[in-house]
Amino acid sequence: MAIIVDKVQKRKDIALACKELFFQNGISNLTISKIATTAGVGKGTIYDYFKNKEDIVFEIVNVLIQERNSIKEQKLLQILNTKDKIKLFSEFFYNEEDTELRQLYKEFISISLVKQDKDMIDFQTQCSNGYFAWFSEIIQNGIEKGELIPQANKFARGLFVMAEGMFITSEVTKSISDLKKEIHDNIDALFDLIEIKKV
Repeated sequence: MAIIVDKVQKRKDIALACKELFFQNGISNLTISKIATTAGVGKGTIYDYFKNKEDIVFEIVNVLIQERNSIKEQKLLQILNTKDKIKLFSEFFYNEEDTELRQLYKEFISISLVKQDKDMIDFQTQCSNGYFAWFSEIIQNGIEKGELIPQANKFARGLFVMAEGMFITSEVTKSISDLKKEIHDNIDALFDLIEIKKV
């Protein structure tokens, strides 16, 4: 009797087996041979499941994102006001739990800027669009609950990219000493404009 292989699970298993290899070496310094050795499979098996090493990175990131999103979703359910939900949403850029994912994110940005890798840009665009839709929903819920002025949704894109921009700035300059404080101060300042004051 033939063994039935769950291809989706096998793909995930191979990717996760070499997760640490990516974190230690970065994307550029990896080869399919190293990946195959670390995953305990042949090079041919790697190509049965992935187009290239970037495809493996996408799988790792997808798995990590799903895990982090599940945690973030649970935390968001426990927060009542929109401003604190937005602050929680921005914690990816400074919290300890997301250090590894941030490392991959920085590599994605640098590769996309230097090489203009289409697959990587498409992947990042898909992730960004998904997060922005989630972020916008939080803002819209705040409007519907009467916490925010109706025009607050016009600030959503700027607020969404603000934390990312500050993160990139903090990584390439010494101009931001406390990223969490800087992001939170900006969120507080914007919410002074868009929050409906309770009398």
